[in-house]
Amino acid sequence: MKFAKWMMIAITILLACPGGAAAKMIGYMTAAEPITEARIARLPESERPAWIAYLMRSRTLLRADKAALAAERKGLADVPPPPAPGPSGGAGMPLDRAAAWYASPETRHVADTIVSFQTPAGGWGKNADRAGPARLRGQYYVPVEKLPVDVKDNTRHEEHWNYVGTIDNNATTSELRFLARVQAQLPGPEGDLYRACFLKGVRYLLNAQFPNGGWPQIYPLEGGYHDALTYNDNAIAKVVEVLSRTAERKGDYAFVPPSVAAEAKSAWDRAIAVILATQVKVDGKRTIWAQQHDALTLQPVGARNFEPAALASDESADLLMVLMRLPNPSPAVVVAVRDGISWLQAHAIRGYEWKRISPSEGHRLVADPAAGPIWSRYYDVRTLQPIFGDRDKSIHDDISDLSSERRDGYSWFNSGPVKALAVYRKWEAGLPASFANGIAP
Repeated sequence: MKFAKWMMIAITILLACPGGAAAKMIGYMTAAEPITEARIARLPESERPAWIAYLMRSRTLLRADKAALAAERKGLADVPPPPAPGPSGGAGMPLDRAAAWYASPETRHVADTIVSFQTPAGGWGKNADRAGPARLRGQYYVPVEKLPVDVKDNTRHEEHWNYVGTIDNNATTSELRFLARVQAQLPGPEGDLYRACFLKGVRYLLNAQFPNGGWPQIYPLEGGYHDALTYNDNAIAKVVEVLSRTAERKGDYAFVPPSVAAEAKSAWDRAIAVILATQVKVDGKRTIWAQQHDALTLQPVGARNFEPAALASDESADLLMVLMRLPNPSPAVVVAVRDGISWLQAHAIRGYEWKRISPSEGHRLVADPAAGPIWSRYYDVRTLQPIFGDRDKSIHDDISDLSSERRDGYSWFNSGPVKALAVYRKWEAGLPASFANGIAP
């Protein structure tokens, strides 16, 4: 059945039968697997040494992070409480101010706070307000995230060691970009600390990169879905942007040593290669990408209980933007972009709005001829139809079947691909004549 026809039937059922009488549960979440020696042993022999070295490096850095904190706490009468959590995505690090603002006392305080919270491995935690107080001796490196029990059971968190170094929710990449802006206004010795902190953070990203070019959500590795290659919330897309700027050595990044820039360029090249390699094919045809892909097999995997292994529209739009920013795109890049854009165009939902009806009814898809396009957050990898997950790991083909908490507490529809479609029109028009008529040389 054509997608558009299926969508119209599904929406008609949804609107006519809000209880989801015609819908069904289509399965359960399968937890993503961590990176382990046992799994590495199943790889081709030629790939194993690099992965074993990667795993050992992660464990060494994890031990060093913990040892450093323990050493700070030795002799303390009272251990400071963890830092207060900030908003999701972090705060205090605006990147769009006039250049002179980054030399102000206010900004220097933010930069000093960033430096104080950098982990020994070189990364940062997430959801922190960097305009807040600097880290105290013995203080935990990251705000403590309070997760519901039914979310925790898909992870292998230690009780008091979570997200100590991550690219989730803009973490690490935001700190690096902010430090680059600050140091550019302090070319003398005053800026040396921030430049050193930046380079240590870039080294963190280089260490965290998988042998195949991807990145985990958390590094050093923490297990569970956090070990997966993570496109969710555009984590890898933001890493690629930082590495691209680092490699170019222009503007705020001109201070980067040539040797570090060369390493960043190599990491960037491998990242683009794995983005191309993970574009999901269904029946031999390229579609889009999942939020997470298994680090070793590159297959789509799930994350939290309500986040199934599925094609993800918003993250895929951002990956397409990454590819369209490449200078001199290769034939492989052109094909990947065209196929990804074509897939998004074919799976757009038009004439409907996802909106909150009332406190009792919550969110529903509502007919509106002027609305759209919007996209489902997730599409089943086999059927290419929208799917939705609940806290109990159940997967549904009708959003009205979800518990009200999950139906109203998650972004099930989005308009993110609109920006990629707009960029694509200009990008396609600017391709060399050799790529005309959809044919790559």
